[in-house]
Amino acid sequence: MNKKILLIGGGGHCKVILDSLLQYEDYDISIIDKKENIGKSIMGIKIIGSDDDIARLYSQGYKYAFISLGSIGNPKIRIKLFDMIDKIGFEIPNIIDKSAVISRYAKLQKGIFVGKKSVINSGSVIENGCIINTGAIIEHDCVIKEFVHIASGTVLGGNVTINKNTHIGSNSTIRNNLTIGKNTIIGIASVITKNIGDNKLAYGNPCKEIKKI
Repeated sequence: MNKKILLIGGGGHCKVILDSLLQYEDYDISIIDKKENIGKSIMGIKIIGSDDDIARLYSQGYKYAFISLGSIGNPKIRIKLFDMIDKIGFEIPNIIDKSAVISRYAKLQKGIFVGKKSVINSGSVIENGCIINTGAIIEHDCVIKEFVHIASGTVLGGNVTINKNTHIGSNSTIRNNLTIGKNTIIGIASVITKNIGDNKLAYGNPCKEIKKI
């Protein structure tokens, strides 16, 4: 029997997740989005309700849920939704594109999306609710804390730590053995050669802290 799953959020990130999830045949998928979009479809998958309907749908047999709302710099809404579905009792799976390469010696918690042709190497730990987007490379022994977004094409050297709620912009490169603080935004195509603190906006080559956020 197929597993009934709700994708929560019907924007562009939902399309990326759907493209990966539809590779698997063991899910019966529906989408939650804004009330005005109920009845519409995304890539052939129906929007069947809004946030107000999530608890009711759990009682009707949807036992799996996944946050398909994206984030650029502020995952506050993702965190709120994640905590809500966790409290209701949903199982929160990881959605991993079949083209991604994940070491059997990496550890993944739950609610993680791993996009097309991404790599997560041995010894790395990915915590709840992270987005490892298209073509990202996470080298050995990295620690990616909760609700981090590693955007497309980004490369992390070995032993990098990214603290919670941080966004690493597309095509950035982070030297090995560095730490990036929590609630921080790294701009696109940045080259990070030294540690970056908490609550910072930083970008450039080399990457520099620009201001506190």
